[in-house]
Amino acid sequence: MQTVEDVTARKVTEFGLRKAEEALFEEKERAQVTLNSIGDAVLCTDLLGNVTYLNQVAETMTGWSSEGALGRPFAEVFRIIDGKTRQTAVNPAQRALDEDRTVGLAADSVLIRRNGSESAIEDSAAPIHDRNGNVSGAVIVFHDVSQSRAMASKMAHLATHDILTGLPNRAQLTERLAQAIGLAQRHGKQVALLFLDLDDFKRINDSLGHPVGDRLLQSVAGRLLTSVRSTDMVCRQGGDEFVILLDEIEHPRGADLVAETLIAAFAVPHVIDGQELDVTLSIGISVFPGDGNYVEALIKNADTAMFHAKAGGRNTYRFFNTDMNIEMTHRLAVQGRLHRALKEHEFLLYYQPQVNLASGAMTGAEALIRWQDPELGLVYPAQFVAIAEEYGLIVTIGRWALREACRQVRAWQVAGLPVVPVTVNVSAMEFRHEGFIEGVAQILRETGLEPGLLELELTETVLMHDAESSATVLNALKAIGVRLAIDDFGTGYSSLSYLKRFPIDTLKIDQSFVRDIVNSTDGATIVSAVIGLGKNLKQRVIAEGVETPEQLAFLRDQACEEGQGFHFSHAVPAAAFAQLLESGQRW
Repeated sequence: MQTVEDVTARKVTEFGLRKAEEALFEEKERAQVTLNSIGDAVLCTDLLGNVTYLNQVAETMTGWSSEGALGRPFAEVFRIIDGKTRQTAVNPAQRALDEDRTVGLAADSVLIRRNGSESAIEDSAAPIHDRNGNVSGAVIVFHDVSQSRAMASKMAHLATHDILTGLPNRAQLTERLAQAIGLAQRHGKQVALLFLDLDDFKRINDSLGHPVGDRLLQSVAGRLLTSVRSTDMVCRQGGDEFVILLDEIEHPRGADLVAETLIAAFAVPHVIDGQELDVTLSIGISVFPGDGNYVEALIKNADTAMFHAKAGGRNTYRFFNTDMNIEMTHRLAVQGRLHRALKEHEFLLYYQPQVNLASGAMTGAEALIRWQDPELGLVYPAQFVAIAEEYGLIVTIGRWALREACRQVRAWQVAGLPVVPVTVNVSAMEFRHEGFIEGVAQILRETGLEPGLLELELTETVLMHDAESSATVLNALKAIGVRLAIDDFGTGYSSLSYLKRFPIDTLKIDQSFVRDIVNSTDGATIVSAVIGLGKNLKQRVIAEGVETPEQLAFLRDQACEEGQGFHFSHAVPAAAFAQLLESGQRW
């Protein structure tokens, strides 16, 4: 007897089970591939907090393999600490289990790998639920943020520090100074601010190049740091300016001592690329609360005091006082008027004759600038030239004076007057300004003046500041055909070897020596020596500031060729000088 059994239902059931198993396998495989392909690390635990799963990124970041980690306590595999305190951080997976919610990692979390190396991490942990909604485990997803944190830290550092020197910048100074003021108010102390400017840094930077200038600034920063207390703050304000904050001092004398220490420290040259570079400091000091009770006032007043230190001869320091603000206000007002004067053509030239002492004939003239201000009237150079130099206007004003003198002499010449060479003063900034030589040549071409009718006058100090460079510029000017004079001779520090190398036509004896020739043996000796030196070097010698018959008599006895001063004539406007030329005036 044959028994037939219908297995269709069983086969269908078995087929369904196989399909379900295959689908489940595919789903698990898909999940596995997905979890291993993402950039985040994934780590799972059971309800007891033991590790049940790590993806490949988690294996790499923890240093544990899946086989080695399975079943181990979560805290053993996933060791995290607070990056700031170095204390063990709260277990995020345990919090997710206990609180049945998603929780984020604590800020500044650091993962300790199995080999002891570290990574900054961040992300979150969440509970895992079963079919009934009960918590059955936890999953934590995290990733390495070491590079992004390092970049953020670097950006934060750059926001508060100077890139070149690494010193705190003005932003950090402002914050720290505000804190120092608050503490000083509570404790009954004082705060001092030292504003420092490097003397002659621009010359070094321009002549030797910016790379050398940058290394010099770094050397300066290092020396400043070693010259003050570790609790003092040294900051770079910008350019060649630095600020030092001394907080909670008992007496301003503390700032005084620091300034003296700094000046002494900078008496030693900086060695840059094997070359010794001398750079000194001008220091301004303001003190809280006397010189201001808020940040901006203290910085501004220290800056003002620094300006007065620089104007007072450099390589020194000055404490702020209220009179400085009055003077600074005046200087700012003059600066504003100077801009207007250039625009409105308020400058004019006066001319003072230079006279042959033997014949009394006019041999030349010096062009002297005046400013016809609508409110102040006629303003003399001593009242505005220094301010023009400070605010960078002297180059523009000097170029105008040179052009106007050349134009005027050429106009007199065209009018048929017996013209004489005219001397124009050249400031240090003009002489060192790029394009000065070509500017002189261009003005001569445009005005049509013969180069021999123009004499450029420079002070001894300007020429000796960088003697090698000066010689190059002077030779280039001489090649154009202009004449060259040294003004205020005897007040500087010329070396005779350089004086012989400079193509100078005229030596001008400073009026301070001429003033003393009758009543002072020293003055007479110096004047006689300069006259003799000029003759030996075959140069014209002009005595400035001749005001009395006695001075004139002495100069004639010493065979001085020429003189200039009130004894002959004050400086006069162009129209009056034209009359002197036309009349053939003799003295």
